[in-house]
Amino acid sequence: MEERLERLESLVALQDRTMEKLNDQLIEQQQQISDLEQLVIRLAGKIRELDADMEQSGAVDVPPPHYNG
Repeated sequence: MEERLERLESLVALQDRTMEKLNDQLIEQQQQISDLEQLVIRLAGKIRELDADMEQSGAVDVPPPHYNG
């Protein structure tokens, strides 16, 4: 009976360690997601700025001179 109890205690301890590791990994992944979201927001802003600059400069998609289509 005592051997079974020790085995159960060992399994519970192992599960606790596993849950701590998973929690640490989850926290790390959430930080990575947050960092990537901020990067996407910055990049989207830069693209909007570039689009606005192109519209203000009057840049038009003109085919290159060698294009005969």
